[in-house]
Amino acid sequence: MNTATQQEQNNSIPLSQKIVFGIGMLANQLFPAALGIFMVILVQSLGMSPLLWSLIFFIPKMIDAITDPLMGYISDHTVSRWGKRRPYVFIGAIISGLSFIMMWQLSADNSEMYNFYYFLAWSCVFWIGMTIFSVPYVAMGYEMSSDFHERTRLMAVAQWIGQWAWVLAPWLWIVLYDPTWFESATEGARYLSLWVGGICMVLALVPAIFCHSTAGVEDESQNDDATLMDTIRDFVRGIFITLSNKPFQKICIATFLIFNAFQTVAAFSWFIIVYYMNGGDPAQAGVWPTLFGSVGALCTCFLVIPIVNWMAQNYGKRFTFLLSQSISLLGYILFWWCFSPEKPWMIFIPLPLFAFGIGGLFTIMMSMTADICDLDELETGERREGTFGAIYWWMVKLGAAFAGGAAGLILSVIGFDQSVAVQSEETLELLRLAYIVIPCVGTLIAIFVMRNYDLDEARAHEIRGQLDARKTA
Repeated sequence: MNTATQQEQNNSIPLSQKIVFGIGMLANQLFPAALGIFMVILVQSLGMSPLLWSLIFFIPKMIDAITDPLMGYISDHTVSRWGKRRPYVFIGAIISGLSFIMMWQLSADNSEMYNFYYFLAWSCVFWIGMTIFSVPYVAMGYEMSSDFHERTRLMAVAQWIGQWAWVLAPWLWIVLYDPTWFESATEGARYLSLWVGGICMVLALVPAIFCHSTAGVEDESQNDDATLMDTIRDFVRGIFITLSNKPFQKICIATFLIFNAFQTVAAFSWFIIVYYMNGGDPAQAGVWPTLFGSVGALCTCFLVIPIVNWMAQNYGKRFTFLLSQSISLLGYILFWWCFSPEKPWMIFIPLPLFAFGIGGLFTIMMSMTADICDLDELETGERREGTFGAIYWWMVKLGAAFAGGAAGLILSVIGFDQSVAVQSEETLELLRLAYIVIPCVGTLIAIFVMRNYDLDEARAHEIRGQLDARKTA
């Protein structure tokens, strides 16, 4: 039996543990998926200006710029009877669930500024709770195996389960805007938030209770007698070392470009289907916005993730990334012709191609991050899964903040008027153009950045062998 095969068997993760970890990913994705659906209400039903809408995206994410790396450092250096990560996952799940419910107790009778400040305050609490939950949760996944391919299989299972958030969440549009359910979408959000917040909270608690992760090494730099200044210096040093890691820089930049270019225009699909294809009438749009999101997520579950998982194990992670993102470019371009008022069914044609972009991104990138943690341990003698996970997802959130701000700014610049149903022909044409051009540009630059990523399987096995030899010595 060769060394790689023996290592794989020794580091295999039971399917039950993959599923438990994946249930946490469902919560991690269902929260923002539902939030993205509900956020349209602020403009469509409460009449909030696009600029205030963009600030609601931007400000909480800027708070994450501080809390994410700090949470990563804290969880890396925590010692408790329940482990490094699980107590924080438990606490964060509860804060996120309860604050999501409070966030949507809004009314059209309130002034625009009251709704803005109320929502902004609870949104900040919600995203702090998500930081406390998600940063240690992601780090748990990095710790569950040291095998190159088992990491990809774990992330494939987790992303497959998590993708169901994007299958289910679009159906909230139907419930929110169907007058037989609620008199207004605002009333629907107040009620549905109770169910969404409660269900997500229970799902997020599952990995805190049942998931078992194994730390790579004890952090010998940890000193119980360290002063506050020592801790601050160690925190800053860890951030600097993490950011100096060349392969990590590449995956952060690529993720920032792809995911957040997508995030900038994600909500535009609803506006295009409603305002371009259905004259500004959400009721007339019916199930099309819902089917658009659900079918895209189903393509990711049953087509993209299995193919990406297979390709990564047979052709390598870098090649799989480059090919999957290239396929997504074709899907984006096809949308110019497939957003058709006369033939609405054509929106489904690009979805199998389009889904390769985001669908394959996190399966590959999260697996790559776990490999990079091994490289960091070899170079520094320390394990920093929490810090790597925090900075990686901080990049995602920071980009999402700019994406949210950019989305509102783009709507304002192209002349979108939330107070009228019929938009100008020029506005709708620019809206469709932005939906295609922005993610295509981000994806092309990301492909260029990742073209020479060199932490491949052979290098990963070499690193793992050196680490094992070091432990034995």
